[in-house]
Amino acid sequence: MNETEIAERMKHLEGWSRDDETIVKTYRFANYHETMAFVNATAWISHRADHHPDLTVGYNQCTVAYTTHSAGGLSRKDFDCAAKVDALFAS
Repeated sequence: MNETEIAERMKHLEGWSRDDETIVKTYRFANYHETMAFVNATAWISHRADHHPDLTVGYNQCTVAYTTHSAGGLSRKDFDCAAKVDALFAS
C-alpha cells in the first residue's frame, strides 16, 4: 500500500496508531476474564482471515498489532482485520 492509501484507511480506524509499518491499538477491560475472552475471539477472527496479529496481553488490557510480513509492511488485510477486531470490541 502506498502512503495515501494507508492515510485514508487510518481515518476509518478509531484509536489505532501507526508505528512505522505496523498499526497498533490497546483495548482495555474490567478484568482478566474479559481480556482473555477478547484474546480468544481475536484469535478466532485471525484464524478465519489467515492473518495473525501480535498480541500483548495483560490483566485488563490487550494490545493488538498488525503488519503483513510477506508484503514487507502494511496491507489491506491489516486494515480489514483491525476493523473486525474493533467490531468485536464494540459488540
